[in-house]
Order: sequence, then C-alpha cells, then structure tokens
Amino acid sequence: MRADSLTKRYDGKTVVDAVSFEIPKGKITSFIGPNGAGKSTVMGILSRLIARDGGEVSFKGKDVTGWKSGELAKRLAILTQTNNIQMKLTVWELVSFGRFPYSGSRLTEQDARAVNQAIEYMELADMSDSFIDELSGGQRQRAYIAMVIAQDTEYVLLDEPTNNLDVYHASNMMRIIRRLCDELGKTVILVLHEINYAAFYSDFICAFADGKIAAFGTVKEVINAKTLSNLYGVDFEILDVNGKPLSIYY
Repeated sequence: MRADSLTKRYDGKTVVDAVSFEIPKGKITSFIGPNGAGKSTVMGILSRLIARDGGEVSFKGKDVTGWKSGELAKRLAILTQTNNIQMKLTVWELVSFGRFPYSGSRLTEQDARAVNQAIEYMELADMSDSFIDELSGGQRQRAYIAMVIAQDTEYVLLDEPTNNLDVYHASNMMRIIRRLCDELGKTVILVLHEINYAAFYSDFICAFADGKIAAFGTVKEVINAKTLSNLYGVDFEILDVNGKPLSIYY
C-alpha cells in the first residue's frame, strides 16, 4: 500500500497536506502525533471511509477507489474509534459480521469455522453467547478484533484500538495486535496516542504534525528525544528500565 501526495481540506482548511509514504508489508506501522495532526484522516482515506481531495492511494497496484467494495473488504479491514452497535448481539453474532464480504448473511460451514477460530484466538470462547453490551470495555474490544480476524484480510487498520482501556487491557490489546502480525502474517496500521506502546510494539513509525509527515522510519530512527520534542512541543527523555538515558536513541 502506497500513498502519494494525499490532500484533504475541510471548510477551506488543509488538514492533510501532500502526504506520501509506503506501508511495509507484514509489519506494524503506527501513526503518531498530536491531536489534529491528520492521523485518523489519513487512515480514513486509506480505507476509503473518507474521500480525498487530491493524491492517490495505491493498493496492490491499483488505486483504492477502483476496487469493488466486496473485493476490497476481503483484503483490507478497518476498525474505527467508535463502534456503537445498537442491536442486541452476542459475541458470536458480532464476530460473524466479519464474514459478510464472503457469504453475506448466509453463513457457510467454512464461515462458522472462521468465526469460531477467531473467537478462540481472542480467548472469548467462554463468552461467545454473551451479549456485547454485557462485556467489559476490554472484552468488547477483543470481540471487535475477533470480527476483524474473521474477516481474514491481509491488511488490518486500527484507529486507536487502546482508546478508553485501562493500562492492563491496553497492554493486552497491543500484545494481541503484535500477534496478528507475527503469527497471522497481517500488515497492521495503527493510529496511537500512547508513545510507549508505539515504541514497544511497532516496527515502523509515521509521525504527523500539522497535516504533514514529520518523520517516517523504524522505531529506532523516529522514537528519539529530538524528534518527539519537536513533534509534541515538550521536552522528552528516553530512559531504560533502570531510569537511565538510552544512548542508542540519540
């Protein structure tokens, strides 16, 4: 997946300004940056949820807008920040939505196996018959990730997957996302506000500021005191577990 000169304007204001990058395949790339930097807007453009005003998104050699929705949904899945489903659904029913691109509402035995495997992978088997609105925030997030796994796409886009989770559940969520890449071979793109999670669980970092890319590279290349201080406008110091400065980041 490659973005070339992406541009987006709202009410005459440019919120994404000539953004270009290429997403490394089979790796985790995290979008970081201050509020209003353009991270979620770019994520929406990549997934076609937001129409761009300029530029191009190339996905498997073809502009993403040229894909039929059903075919794209077999290759790319996105989970947005807000997932408010009003229907009374069990975990199994929610996860089965991931199979819609393949079989619509008529699930096959193969679909059912994919749903069950996704539920087991996310360690939700003991609550597959529980209703979504009865789950904790962490359990609910795991159910949504299970739905994405059941969709069985090569690319997974997650917009702030740790949003509204406490430290325990957020850490577990990031470990699960790391497994999606390492065990299932997914290419994962994240929008994250938590710098520590981005540094620890990502392979590549794309840092945004004022609608532009401020830095793109490996974690070692981007997560350093100078870049982060410039990005957020505050002083940063990178420390090891003993509280000593990590010289490899300077």
